[in-house]
Amino acid sequence: MANAETAGAPAGGGAEAVRVRAFWQRRLGLPGLVDVHTHFMPARVMAKVWAFFDAVGPSGGPDWPITYRHEEAERLALIREFGVRAFTSMIYPHKPGMADWLNGWSADFAARTPDCLHTATFYPEPSAAAYVASAVDGGARVFKSHVQVGDYDPADSLLDPVWGLLAEAGVPTVVHCGSGPAPGRFTGPEPVAAVLARHPRLRLIVAHMGMPEYADFLALAERHEGVHLDTTMAFTDFAEKLMPFPPELRRRLTDLRERVLFGSDFPNIPYGYPHALDVLTRLDQDADWLRAVCHDNAVRLFDLGPHPATAPEPGRDRVQGRAKGRAPDGSS
Repeated sequence: MANAETAGAPAGGGAEAVRVRAFWQRRLGLPGLVDVHTHFMPARVMAKVWAFFDAVGPSGGPDWPITYRHEEAERLALIREFGVRAFTSMIYPHKPGMADWLNGWSADFAARTPDCLHTATFYPEPSAAAYVASAVDGGARVFKSHVQVGDYDPADSLLDPVWGLLAEAGVPTVVHCGSGPAPGRFTGPEPVAAVLARHPRLRLIVAHMGMPEYADFLALAERHEGVHLDTTMAFTDFAEKLMPFPPELRRRLTDLRERVLFGSDFPNIPYGYPHALDVLTRLDQDADWLRAVCHDNAVRLFDLGPHPATAPEPGRDRVQGRAKGRAPDGSS
């Protein structure tokens, strides 16, 4: 269901964009934001995702209005108006045969959207190693693994060559492996720990700070230098009502300052984009921590290049070797 304040509203950021830009520009002196967890998908797949969230409230879960329910072009204009200099197109399959089609769509999206980090995905199936290798060769900069929606064990033997390839290539994977907002058969820290035991050089970005197993996933990051965490939805008023982040863990966030990354879940969030930034100021962290999380850590991880003031337009020369990708004519 649409938020009453945003349903039918134009995508222009207006006051929201002013607030977001004031946060990174005037408050932190940054050249912009890097958002490692945003969703751009084929239109009919996005429609199904929105339909799922529309049904959450009536089915007994928390009301989940899609705040930025706009056409793709409007969403792109809005995130750029916020000053996000690089973002992702998080895609994920829920059945065999879907990942390769999504990767084709995402490669095409990245080719026509230079400020988007070319994103790809996978599913435990015999063809996974081949299409993941193809995506990496085609310029994929980040992968997405959704253990809950895909309902698969990340330690499945079919994924062993995939993890090995990604570890060797140094390409990060954003993995939704925590048991929030609802547990799955393979969510939680244990399956991810098993993957890391086999592939300790993996660069993983644990989505949602590992919600609600925050302490366990912080511990994984402390043990493995390639493990990062993204802030997506964590700390917000919405998440704090359901799965609060324990205040006693904030000190560990300080110690992991170089491996926490800003993520928003745009556009599929039940609140405004500025709130995802404002809540970071409640964590007893200093301005250097905020600058690292909202920009510098991702710039380093994804090698995004110099300050835009001394470089071409953000994103225009960041991603090289992208494959155009085949037409997205598969079935979801």
